Amino acid sequence: MLRCLVAALVGVVACMALAAPPAWTDSAEDNYSTYCARCHGENGHGDGPSVASLKITPQSFSNCVQMRKISDDTMFEAIKGGGSSVGLSGDMPNWNVDLGDDEIHDLVNFVRTFCKKK
Repeated sequence: MLRCLVAALVGVVACMALAAPPAWTDSAEDNYSTYCARCHGENGHGDGPSVASLKITPQSFSNCVQMRKISDDTMFEAIKGGGSSVGLSGDMPNWNVDLGDDEIHDLVNFVRTFCKKK
Protein backbone atom coordinates (compact mmCIF):
# COMPACT_ATOMS: atom_id res chain seq x y z
CA MET A 1 0.00 0.00 0.00
CA LEU A 2 2.78 2.45 0.93
CA ARG A 3 4.59 1.61 -2.31
CA CYS A 4 1.43 2.53 -4.30
CA LEU A 5 1.09 5.82 -2.43
CA VAL A 6 4.72 6.75 -3.10
CA ALA A 7 4.35 5.84 -6.78
CA ALA A 8 1.21 7.96 -7.02
CA LEU A 9 2.93 10.94 -5.40
CA VAL A 10 5.97 10.60 -7.66
CA GLY A 11 3.65 10.53 -10.66
CA VAL A 12 1.92 13.73 -9.52
CA VAL A 13 5.24 15.48 -8.99
CA ALA A 14 6.49 14.31 -12.40
CA CYS A 15 3.28 15.53 -14.00
CA MET A 16 3.62 18.91 -12.27
CA ALA A 17 7.21 19.21 -13.48
CA LEU A 18 6.06 18.73 -17.08
CA ALA A 19 3.33 21.35 -16.81
CA ALA A 20 4.02 24.72 -18.40
CA PRO A 21 5.47 27.26 -15.98
CA PRO A 22 3.31 30.23 -15.10
CA ALA A 23 3.59 33.16 -17.46
CA TRP A 24 5.61 35.61 -15.39
CA THR A 25 5.84 38.99 -17.03
CA ASP A 26 7.60 42.14 -16.02
CA SER A 27 5.72 45.38 -15.80
CA ALA A 28 5.72 47.64 -18.84
CA GLU A 29 7.99 50.03 -16.94
CA ASP A 30 10.47 47.21 -16.24
CA ASN A 31 10.37 46.13 -19.88
CA TYR A 32 10.91 49.72 -21.01
CA SER A 33 13.98 50.00 -18.76
CA THR A 34 15.32 46.69 -20.03
CA TYR A 35 14.64 46.96 -23.76
CA CYS A 36 14.03 50.60 -24.68
CA ALA A 37 15.78 53.02 -22.35
CA ARG A 38 19.28 52.37 -23.63
CA CYS A 39 18.29 54.09 -26.89
CA HIS A 40 15.13 56.08 -26.11
CA GLY A 41 16.33 57.25 -22.67
CA GLU A 42 14.91 56.71 -19.20
CA ASN A 43 12.48 59.60 -19.71
CA GLY A 44 11.68 58.83 -23.36
CA HIS A 45 13.59 61.79 -24.84
CA GLY A 46 15.58 59.71 -27.37
CA ASP A 47 18.77 60.33 -25.41
CA GLY A 48 19.78 56.93 -24.06
CA PRO A 49 23.41 55.89 -23.53
CA SER A 50 23.53 53.95 -26.83
CA VAL A 51 22.58 56.94 -29.03
CA ALA A 52 26.18 57.63 -30.08
CA SER A 53 26.40 54.24 -31.80
CA LEU A 54 23.17 54.64 -33.80
CA LYS A 55 22.81 55.93 -37.37
CA ILE A 56 19.56 57.75 -36.58
CA THR A 57 18.49 59.47 -33.37
CA PRO A 58 15.77 57.40 -31.67
CA GLN A 59 12.22 58.71 -31.46
CA SER A 60 11.54 61.05 -28.55
CA PHE A 61 8.38 59.70 -26.94
CA SER A 62 7.90 63.02 -25.14
CA ASN A 63 7.41 64.88 -28.45
CA CYS A 64 3.62 64.88 -28.43
CA VAL A 65 3.29 66.34 -31.94
CA GLN A 66 5.35 63.48 -33.42
CA MET A 67 3.80 60.81 -31.22
CA ARG A 68 0.26 61.71 -32.33
CA LYS A 69 1.33 60.79 -35.88
CA ILE A 70 2.29 57.23 -34.84
CA SER A 71 -0.53 54.74 -34.37
CA ASP A 72 -0.54 52.15 -31.62
CA ASP A 73 -0.50 49.45 -34.32
CA THR A 74 2.66 50.94 -35.86
CA MET A 75 4.37 51.11 -32.46
CA PHE A 76 3.33 47.52 -31.73
CA GLU A 77 4.77 46.31 -35.05
CA ALA A 78 7.98 48.33 -34.58
CA ILE A 79 8.54 46.76 -31.16
CA LYS A 80 7.60 43.27 -32.30
CA GLY A 81 9.28 43.21 -35.70
CA GLY A 82 11.93 45.92 -35.37
CA GLY A 83 12.11 49.35 -36.97
CA SER A 84 12.56 48.06 -40.51
CA SER A 85 9.24 46.18 -40.28
CA VAL A 86 7.45 49.55 -40.38
CA GLY A 87 9.86 51.43 -42.64
CA LEU A 88 11.94 52.91 -39.83
CA SER A 89 15.58 52.47 -38.90
CA GLY A 90 16.93 48.94 -38.80
CA ASP A 91 18.88 50.04 -35.70
CA MET A 92 15.75 49.24 -33.72
CA PRO A 93 15.79 45.50 -33.08
CA ASN A 94 12.79 43.24 -32.97
CA TRP A 95 11.72 42.16 -29.49
CA ASN A 96 9.26 39.41 -30.52
CA VAL A 97 11.39 36.69 -28.92
CA ASP A 98 11.77 38.53 -25.61
CA LEU A 99 8.28 40.03 -25.30
CA GLY A 100 4.86 38.50 -25.82
CA ASP A 101 2.03 40.36 -27.56
CA ASP A 102 0.39 41.36 -24.27
CA GLU A 103 3.69 42.74 -22.98
CA ILE A 104 4.16 44.70 -26.21
CA HIS A 105 0.64 46.17 -25.96
CA ASP A 106 1.38 47.17 -22.35
CA LEU A 107 4.68 48.69 -23.49
CA VAL A 108 2.91 50.75 -26.18
CA ASN A 109 0.55 52.09 -23.50
CA PHE A 110 3.49 52.88 -21.23
CA VAL A 111 5.36 54.70 -24.02
CA ARG A 112 2.27 56.86 -24.56
CA THR A 113 2.61 58.14 -20.97
CA PHE A 114 5.83 60.02 -21.83
CA CYS A 115 3.78 62.46 -23.86
CA LYS A 116 1.51 63.08 -20.88
CA LYS A 117 4.28 63.66 -18.35
CA LYS A 118 5.23 67.23 -17.53
